[in-house]
Amino acid sequence: MTAPGEHETRAKLAQMRRWLEQSGAGALRLRGVDWFAWATAGGSNAVLLAAEAGVAEVLVTAAAAYLLTDPIEAARLQHEEVLAPWTWQVSPWAQRELREHFVQHAAAGAVVLSDRPGPREHALPACAREARLVLGPQERERYRRLGRLAAGAAGEALRAARPRWSEHELAGAAAHALCARGLQPALVLAAGEERLARYRHPLPTARPLGRRAMLVLCARRHGLYANLTRFVCFGVGADPRQEQLMALEAVALDACEAGQPLCTVYRALDGAYAYAGWPDAILQHHQGGITGYLAREVLATAHTEITLREGMALAFNPSLDGIKIEDTFLLEDEALCNLTFDPDWPWAEVQGRRRPLCLERA
Repeated sequence: MTAPGEHETRAKLAQMRRWLEQSGAGALRLRGVDWFAWATAGGSNAVLLAAEAGVAEVLVTAAAAYLLTDPIEAARLQHEEVLAPWTWQVSPWAQRELREHFVQHAAAGAVVLSDRPGPREHALPACAREARLVLGPQERERYRRLGRLAAGAAGEALRAARPRWSEHELAGAAAHALCARGLQPALVLAAGEERLARYRHPLPTARPLGRRAMLVLCARRHGLYANLTRFVCFGVGADPRQEQLMALEAVALDACEAGQPLCTVYRALDGAYAYAGWPDAILQHHQGGITGYLAREVLATAHTEITLREGMALAFNPSLDGIKIEDTFLLEDEALCNLTFDPDWPWAEVQGRRRPLCLERA
């Protein structure tokens, strides 16, 4: 019987071996939580949520594919995280030198490529990073599921929120909703009425929400990130600039076409801000860009020449003081599929796309 993810894993192993052949390296070593998930068809080597590198590594040579870890983690990883066949190399946690000796032996004295190079190791080739940005069929299906769950978690938290709640309470409700759905709360931002217009990245505080509140989530599952922003208001109408911001965003989304450089999207948005009368707004906050195995794989700037391709995930977040809009999209079939759309959340159609409105509550 074929293990889940085996076909995807074998295709990625073939890809990694092409990188080895092209570079003349002896082994490829992946330490990061992002690259581990990519290589293992969504497996996780994370224990500490905020860590960049995890408790297991991928090591690939021309003839073998290993997972390197220690006895603390091996059984759990084998039973719950990495189901496709690998050769396990388990060494004592207190003898890290044994792992290093094994890596050097596997590389047979040749160069070792790594996502996070240590001494005598070389960085991955640029083509590897670009290849990771294009998601395959199984990755896209995992992303669709993640997006639906993340949007549902945001909706649950904001429908439960009350004006007297603190920002901490809203963030806690959102984190609970994410965890209950099997998602990791990689980032939870919350701002109430008092702080909403002051900060673009409002880490939650003990201040009350008041009449308006914003919730920003980066939810992680199988290594992929769903990014979204939602607003709620109590007894007052939505921000009057909401319609203008959605029109600005539509300009950026319209520019997301396969074959176009990412900088085209940035420049389109830059022009839209200026036309609307906010020429400096684009400098007040980054505008998002390509997402995937990092919340921000590549930020859009006026000079990012990377070409958009079918299978890339995109999350843009145009903003003005006190208001922002964001969802995660998949560029597929010459269109943008909104992965974080919630049909139960209030929405309006803008340029043929369903965009989230502020949830207005009594």
